[in-house]
Amino acid sequence: MLAQPAHAQTFPTKPLRLIVPFPAGSASDSAARILAKAMGEELKQPVVVENKPGANGILGVEQVKLAAGDPYVLLVTASTTHAANLSLYKQLPYDPVKDFTPLAKIGVTAFVLMVRPDFPAATMQEFLAYARQRSGKLNYAHGTAGMLASASLLAKMGGFAAQGIAYKGNPPALIDLMGGVVDFSFVDVGNAAVQMKSGKLKGLGVTMLRRTVLAPELPTIAEAGNMPGFEIVPWVGLLAPANIGNDARDTLMKAAMAALGKSEVKAQLTTAGLDPEPLDGDGLARTIDADIKLWARVLSEAGVQPE
Repeated sequence: MLAQPAHAQTFPTKPLRLIVPFPAGSASDSAARILAKAMGEELKQPVVVENKPGANGILGVEQVKLAAGDPYVLLVTASTTHAANLSLYKQLPYDPVKDFTPLAKIGVTAFVLMVRPDFPAATMQEFLAYARQRSGKLNYAHGTAGMLASASLLAKMGGFAAQGIAYKGNPPALIDLMGGVVDFSFVDVGNAAVQMKSGKLKGLGVTMLRRTVLAPELPTIAEAGNMPGFEIVPWVGLLAPANIGNDARDTLMKAAMAALGKSEVKAQLTTAGLDPEPLDGDGLARTIDADIKLWARVLSEAGVQPE
């Protein structure tokens, strides 16, 4: 009697790596860890998160680009690397469209303008008055394009000058803000809510055009600062390298969308400071295309020049 041929094992047959180009504790990192656990359950394989921060996300993104054709290397990143960096740098070592396979949009987040409790302003209007009186003397921390754009746009629309100091992400910038090294910073909503509740920092306004459920007492900057149209709302998404093949792409997309559809995953993302907005790979591709144009306009309006 002839032996039956063994069926070829289907993808995935081993653990997957999920690269985050920002530090642990960032909004992208929180989203990645939530998604990794839920996708691992769908794929019946572990999904291991690795943080590769540096150079506004470029270092980690480039590592995924170099894994072209390998569906076991994934990327959770934000609009910093796949939209804003095109306007921040004259040359990038990757193409955000051609070098990657979009799999799913996870959600959107926002930033909160934050200062220490002893900062001599308790409202947006008081902050703006103080900043104008000391124009050119205040400094701020930024670790992502969203943080930089928020501060630059605030200074331009608010009529003051401030000096930016670059960090490897939101968490180290937050540490120096609390330590008094910098005067103000924009902090992602998830981290901002924690620091406000602990009393370590105070928030003055949020960069969305509506209030956030995590801190509903916070006004929008557009509203409280009398700055109509002030809005910085980065997205977070899941991508793979280019050329992974349709079967692997479809498997990963299906697992991601199933994971993002779970009520407990949506609740965890909300707690981490993201508004869940699950879209498939085509939806993320459209988001990236539109955001490249949007960030070019926002950064230009904010007066940010490419390096």
